Amino acid sequence: MQRLLKGFLTFVLFTSGACFAKSDKIAKDLEKVNPNATVDVIVRFNKPLTDKQLRKAIDKGGKLKKKLAVIKAALISLPARELEALAGDSDVAYISTNRQLKGAMDYAIPTVGANIAATYGWDGAGIGVAVIDSGITPRGDLQADLNSTESRIVYSESFLEGNPSTADVYGHGTHVAGIIGGNGKESTGSGYVATFRGIAPRANLINLRVLDPSGAGTDASVVAAIERAIALKTTYNIRVINLSLGRPVFESYTLDPLCQAVESAWQAGIVVVVAAGNSGRNNALDTHGYGTINSPANDPYVITVGAMKTLGTVSRGDDQLATYSSKGPTLIDQIAKPDLVAPGNQIVSLRPDGSTLATTFPQNSLPLSYFVAGGGVGFSGTYFRLSGTSMAAPMVSGGAALLLQQDPGLTPDKVKARLMKTATKAFPAPSSVTDPVTGETFASHYDLFTVGAGYLDLMAALSDTEAAVGTALSPTAVHNPADGTVTLVFDSSVAWGTSVAWGTSVIWGDSVIWGDSVIWGDSVIWGDSATQGFSVIWGDSVIWGTSDQIFSESLRVSGKGE
Repeated sequence: MQRLLKGFLTFVLFTSGACFAKSDKIAKDLEKVNPNATVDVIVRFNKPLTDKQLRKAIDKGGKLKKKLAVIKAALISLPARELEALAGDSDVAYISTNRQLKGAMDYAIPTVGANIAATYGWDGAGIGVAVIDSGITPRGDLQADLNSTESRIVYSESFLEGNPSTADVYGHGTHVAGIIGGNGKESTGSGYVATFRGIAPRANLINLRVLDPSGAGTDASVVAAIERAIALKTTYNIRVINLSLGRPVFESYTLDPLCQAVESAWQAGIVVVVAAGNSGRNNALDTHGYGTINSPANDPYVITVGAMKTLGTVSRGDDQLATYSSKGPTLIDQIAKPDLVAPGNQIVSLRPDGSTLATTFPQNSLPLSYFVAGGGVGFSGTYFRLSGTSMAAPMVSGGAALLLQQDPGLTPDKVKARLMKTATKAFPAPSSVTDPVTGETFASHYDLFTVGAGYLDLMAALSDTEAAVGTALSPTAVHNPADGTVTLVFDSSVAWGTSVAWGTSVIWGDSVIWGDSVIWGDSVIWGDSATQGFSVIWGDSVIWGTSDQIFSESLRVSGKGE
């Protein structure tokens, strides 16, 4: 077992001092703000944004910082003592803080079937994928083809206040972009023994920078970037948004500004793919990593992606769940997440030279001997390895681009349903890994809340021709304390309801769903261990209806392996 390198990025979201009485229109993390402080808040209104509505906040000493019309909101700097009065206005729907968030191929490409897809001509050509991340630094692998210097980064914009640069100073966004659409130009030719391509090597990339050099960003910057992607949808044929970032859940997805923004994109016809988060080892609430899905991955519309380990082989048969991959159900709403899993451990992709991650973790750079003929000496300035659900999400984003190239008429719901239906359902027996640093052992169980509908299989998805009808909202897990059972509850219009050709047994498979509708009965399904099964998720110590206990998120930057 080789040593891990981990970069932990923790959120700071609270300040001290009593502010005002509780209001269901004010986010919980605002309740303790000092009343004499000035705070940046996202104010959502019940109607489309107008100057008259903005005046309600400005008249209370507020200052407009940014309009967020896509969610009928605005980012406003306001004295905290005025929050309660503003919340009392009938036009105001919800007030939340401008929260901070973080950015959460050689074996992975054949593992998901992307290499076979390429032989059939599916390469993402003509499809625009918006990468909302730390920026994208232009590289040869992101050019039009092996003989062209024309960039496939067709649009770039920064949403960082006071920082117009769209270059990837952190090093995360370029790596994500390479997984989605790298064409292997800088590792192709007679001098190379390995070529590193992304899933959709001819897809166009829309670079929307929201994370700073340390990998930090805010809700407002992400909402603004999503709004821009929607506005540019027709211009650049943007059909997919990749969000390899997130933060803890503070309220229901029906109130969360990030969730409302991704739903707007979905309804505009854009597939939204979100990393589940890297808190699967978090046992802060004695749940062994369950209930740690990030926002906006907790939204039932989006495709939420967890991470698998390829273990250095192209076969799926020996792959295991990455124990850091966040697990469902979601806090507050108990949505069944993730929706599926994809390779996310030790993924080789593009390295922006001089970036924060490249300089902080030089040993992540790929040895030249790995892909240069004759056993090159030293390390690559082009490619390096990163691990996390941040790397798994772009696998699915690239896959969505292939499906949309094949059939441009697919809606986001049809794409999600098809990817989930065709995902591989076969998983190994429960596995475990021991952290070489702490000596702590983490167990993985392949259930609905760890692997969702299964493991991404792009050739199966491209070969499927059945079109789903209705929405593809992820279901809600409902616990019945009277008889101790847990069932999945579907929206009446969902694609995998009981009235369609493939029901829950096909989407999730018999090995994942237990029984026709009950996913947990009276007995523990994972064995006798007291740390496993039903009592872990729905035990007396866990209260899913509150967000008072917040999980911190970490971006996992791995060295040689888990």
